[in-house]
Amino acid sequence: MPRHVFGTLALSVLLGVSPQASPSRDVEPHFAPWSAQHGHARPVVAVIGHNAGTELTDFVIPYAVLQRSGAVDTFAVSTSPGPMQMRPAKMRLQPDLDVVGFDRRFPEGADYVVVPAIVQSKDAALLAWIRAQHAKGATIVSICDGALVVANTGLLKGHRATAHWATEGHRRDAYPDTDWVANTRYVIDGTMASSAGISASIPMSLALLESIAGRDRAESVGAQFGVERWSSKHDSDAFHLRTGTLGPFVKVNAANKWFHGTQRLGLPLQAGIDDVSLALTADAYSRTGRSVAYGFAAGEVRGRSGLTWLPETAAVPDARHRIDAIPAAPGVPLFDAVLASIDGRYGRTTAKGVALDFEYPWVPAQR
Repeated sequence: MPRHVFGTLALSVLLGVSPQASPSRDVEPHFAPWSAQHGHARPVVAVIGHNAGTELTDFVIPYAVLQRSGAVDTFAVSTSPGPMQMRPAKMRLQPDLDVVGFDRRFPEGADYVVVPAIVQSKDAALLAWIRAQHAKGATIVSICDGALVVANTGLLKGHRATAHWATEGHRRDAYPDTDWVANTRYVIDGTMASSAGISASIPMSLALLESIAGRDRAESVGAQFGVERWSSKHDSDAFHLRTGTLGPFVKVNAANKWFHGTQRLGLPLQAGIDDVSLALTADAYSRTGRSVAYGFAAGEVRGRSGLTWLPETAAVPDARHRIDAIPAAPGVPLFDAVLASIDGRYGRTTAKGVALDFEYPWVPAQR
């Protein structure tokens, strides 16, 4: 969740004001089937990130879902040469290409460009590149508040879109020419697609994969994350701050830091590691207010999905200051497994606060 919205949201709750919501749509959205408009043997997908700061799971989940399918050529692309700093965890990725290298290799453009939440959402070079890709025929797919980046390009004017629940009021004020849809996990409007909070990255990615490779392939990949369905049905209103959500929100955004401080937790980076489990564990634990995660290894590591991870240090932390990536379990969505781990370590209220941040409808197991 964007931290700058804390004061505005808290004030709205205290005054009893709820952000304006649009009516939900009952029609299930679908991407148009992929066509080889550029002559590519398989779709070319560029997942774009900014070197100075890119949301970790927003970036990694679409990359991994699409790349693991074997039906797509997916590239981790950065705005500049060199590593990308991911947020909120202290994790770094080495991109496959920067935008100059991508344009040199694919002058005709990508088939799809995936845009995660990015710290420098108004970076002129980034916005120009996204506009250029769209002009060449790419479908633009934003994840969470990556929609703010796309809105800054001007491409969302006259389109329907969505993003993280916490920026709803800001989006309606700042980009009134976009029809911001509430209560949906993702919106597909022609060549512009967008998803809600962070956890919507998996259903959005599976919806895109289904349009490219079919339902069976999407189900096979989804099963790796314990996901069987990727409907757009969603109640974003349930996440707005009120009785039942304000306590967990304050706990992870303020109280945990005030009363406990922030612990550094090292995650071991190992060759072939599940990129999604690693990213989601690091991201979730770095949203608790109790810890911030970082990667450690002797050198760079290639993950299962093909991403290159760069360690912050080679030093191995003691057992109290490390955590292993939470694996997916059969029939258990990966988000649930990670939240259950946080519940066990830091308590249920903190886990609920992280679920709120992820915009994930978590139903904790009975104790």
